Amino acid sequence: MRDNTILVVIDPTAGAHQPALERAAWLAKQAGARLELFACDYDPAVDSGPAATVWTPQPSAREQFLSRLRRSLEDLAAPLRTQGLKVTVDAVWDHPFEHAIVKKAAAHDYWLVAKDTHHNNLLQRTLLSNVDWHLIRDCPAPLLLVKDRKLGAEPNVLAAVDPVNEHDKPAALDDRIFGFAHDLARVLRGHLHVVHSYATPMGAELPPDVVKIIAQEHRLALSRFLDTHAVLGGRSHLYEGLAHECLQKAAKEHAADFVVMGAVARRGLKRLFIGSTAERVLDRLPCDLVVIKPLEFEVPDNVD
Repeated sequence: MRDNTILVVIDPTAGAHQPALERAAWLAKQAGARLELFACDYDPAVDSGPAATVWTPQPSAREQFLSRLRRSLEDLAAPLRTQGLKVTVDAVWDHPFEHAIVKKAAAHDYWLVAKDTHHNNLLQRTLLSNVDWHLIRDCPAPLLLVKDRKLGAEPNVLAAVDPVNEHDKPAALDDRIFGFAHDLARVLRGHLHVVHSYATPMGAELPPDVVKIIAQEHRLALSRFLDTHAVLGGRSHLYEGLAHECLQKAAKEHAADFVVMGAVARRGLKRLFIGSTAERVLDRLPCDLVVIKPLEFEVPDNVD
């Protein structure tokens, strides 16, 4: 599990109610992991004027601001340390917020980056203005987006794979998704499910024989995947339909606590309007979401 450290993104405005911290602390206890509490803030009253100018504020003013932020992180860390957890803290002065998180994640080899997630309206999704959307695309470490909910006594972990390797997804990404989900289910003493969905081509009514051939192709692909990725108890599921709709259905039918899936970032204008499956399901899943990147993923150049 990488270096077995969970980076927890703290919302400085949320006070003591930090769902991501609660989830990460519980995971750390189960996995013997360490925690690093991370907060980023920026006050234009201290840094007046555009950030791109050569002017910088008085160091004492900025340091006082960061000192208060570190104290708030230490207040959150203190009770966790009394429980035996190893906890460090870090506060930075930076913006935009999502770039600071990505830079922090890229500089270390975290097991997880954990952050709260909240429902976002259609306008926020369309404009891609929410921090979560940027992290889904740009965070290099496994990203845990936490819903404010309780977990089952024996958590169900769903690994969403695509063994036919459609949608330009690197084949090795399925191995990473399965491996992470398997490890997560094991350390939580939960249950692992493997889910694959497929959609028949739209725009034309296909002959029944063709529909059967497509279904058989996906059934065989999933079977071959499971030959080398063992799932105890026969917990594998094949769905027909759009990926984001099938994942919602699977999560509800199997009482998922975590859905682990991949995300491949695409750039350009088209990418702004066609959200990835991870983006489409984020607000709709009833459970936590873990987003895994391909091994060859590189942080975009615009994050500096």
